Amino acid sequence: MNFDIIRCGRAVLHVTNLERSKKFYDTLGFIETDCDDQHLYLRGIEEHNHHSLLLKEKETPALEVISYKVRTEDDLDRLAAKVKHDGFDVKWLEKGEQAAIGRAFRYQDISGLPVEFYVEMEQVDRKLQQYHLHKGAKVQRIDHFNCMVSDVEKAHNYYINDLGFACSEYTAGEEDKVWASWLHRKPSVHDVAYMNGAGPRLHHVGFWLKDPMSLIDGCDVLASIGYGSSIERGPGRHGLSNAFFLYLRDPDGHRIELYNGDYLTSDPDFKPIRWDLDDPMRQTFWGHEAPDSWFDEATHVLNVHSGEKVTTKAAKLKKRKPTFVI
Repeated sequence: MNFDIIRCGRAVLHVTNLERSKKFYDTLGFIETDCDDQHLYLRGIEEHNHHSLLLKEKETPALEVISYKVRTEDDLDRLAAKVKHDGFDVKWLEKGEQAAIGRAFRYQDISGLPVEFYVEMEQVDRKLQQYHLHKGAKVQRIDHFNCMVSDVEKAHNYYINDLGFACSEYTAGEEDKVWASWLHRKPSVHDVAYMNGAGPRLHHVGFWLKDPMSLIDGCDVLASIGYGSSIERGPGRHGLSNAFFLYLRDPDGHRIELYNGDYLTSDPDFKPIRWDLDDPMRQTFWGHEAPDSWFDEATHVLNVHSGEKVTTKAAKLKKRKPTFVI
């Protein structure tokens, strides 16, 4: 590939009450970089970029965009040219059009998801050693996006063959059809995962924690101030990725994963791990099942050009229950 996508960078979510959302995310230990009446910029303790989560107050909850950081301005231009060549309409945002972000472009990707690429983001001080500010789950950094799409194999193939992502693990069923896929650019299990379901929708945004105990701390703090019902699934350990997890629903229903303990994928001879669809340990290593909301509920996404909600399509692969994805 003649462009370098580094990692997942940020998510932009629409929420209906910014003050209510601010209280929830503060409880988890996010650092507030900046805010006004309509915007709240959040980051993890170790992050030196301005934000990894932007909340915008709007009438309806939605995903505005998921963003990836690329290495240079040349990478950004070459990537935009590639996307346009493949038949996608590109929307450029010049420096200054978005707070803290340099030049960027957005487009609706092969699955209909709103995707953004950028190079530059304003830098801020890390809070890694300011231990007096660490609280809740002590969120460290953004780790991945999880997206529900109607054709996982199409997304899997395009992101690997055309955008240079690598696969760490995947779930396959009959005739080796790909049901779920974990793809990465940074040397971890994933920057983005795709799960089979009505889409395009955002299933969750994952944030890295420093250790498994932080999951427990997060649960204790949430429960102690009345957010116990926000805990949807976990704590537990995934079979896929081997990571510890906790899934939460914010006040608007957006799903957040708190995540720790996956493994290194940087070796060039690393081979993707295949899980059979019928293997129960791929779902949750300890055996407990996910609630029905896990399969049925996800965040609707917006069109980057019109701002309208994107209509979902039914999954091409029909259920035995959709694959669990992390």
